[in-house]
Amino acid sequence: MKSIHKSTVSQALRAFIGQQVYVHAEAIPGGFLRNISVEVEQCMIAGEGPYRVAIRIPYNGWIRMEGLTHYVSESEERLLLAGHDDQGRITTVLELSLRPFHFTKGVSTYDGT
Repeated sequence: MKSIHKSTVSQALRAFIGQQVYVHAEAIPGGFLRNISVEVEQCMIAGEGPYRVAIRIPYNGWIRMEGLTHYVSESEERLLLAGHDDQGRITTVLELSLRPFHFTKGVSTYDGT
């Protein structure tokens, strides 16, 4: 994973605007959303690090995750953002994908077919 560069992640987020995407969001410890399909109306990244990302969805809905520090963009179809604490442990995750996620034994895999 790479440290978040705000302009790079902002550009990657904008690629999802107007598209139907699958979302996986997780706060550790806490809860998660898995394979929630939503249309993205607007995306933004804010902060100076750690960062927060907000995604506006139809009917005045928002998905917002805070404490994000790192990202991986495997393709224009998928973006993974994660937050790590000072000991390197993952504390928050936000994944966007044009295809559903498949989960096996706690590991997210991408159906790139």
